[in-house]
Amino acid sequence: MAKYRLSNEAKEDLIRIHQYGVKMFGMAQADKYFETFFEYFDIIAQSPYSYESVDTIKMGYRRCVCGVDSIYYKINDTTVEIMAIIGRQDLSTIL
Repeated sequence: MAKYRLSNEAKEDLIRIHQYGVKMFGMAQADKYFETFFEYFDIIAQSPYSYESVDTIKMGYRRCVCGVDSIYYKINDTTVEIMAIIGRQDLSTIL
């Protein structure tokens, strides 16, 4: 399995995270952190079962920590679906 797809919510999360990063840390640092997510998406797609199951949060979901954020995803046939990217402060709003 080496394919992933971003949900619309995950795309919105990436935009929000990048905008926050620009505001707090500047464009260069925000861009660097933003690119890190795509590196992690590739790693997750290569070994999706390597990360913890979080069925207590949402059945069928797994989590991979990336910096101060967590990538929540589920596995469907041959594709990893990136569902949301949530920071510690946002956990109560998950999915």
